[in-house]
Amino acid sequence: MPLTQEQKKQFKSIGHHLKPVLIVADNGVTEGVAAELERALNDHELIKIQVRVAERDDRLAVIEELCKAGNAELAQVIGKMALLYRKNPKANRNLSNISRYQG
Repeated sequence: MPLTQEQKKQFKSIGHHLKPVLIVADNGVTEGVAAELERALNDHELIKIQVRVAERDDRLAVIEELCKAGNAELAQVIGKMALLYRKNPKANRNLSNISRYQG
């Protein structure tokens, strides 16, 4: 289900304070990257990813691939940073960035 503009606005506000939990380089979405993406989305729901790919079009392709691999929604892209969200119905309140920043 696509994110609403209100959700995107809220997630951008939360994401501003986050540090990247995943860094993707020229190798793209490897098995290890996909596994770490899955773990991070399960734990945190909203994560920031740094994509260290030089060309803008290639970077956007990697971000799209990450969204498909993690079954996540793209909340924001600024330069080499992407903010991804996937709802976890059994989220740990201590780990979830959504729960922690909403109070």
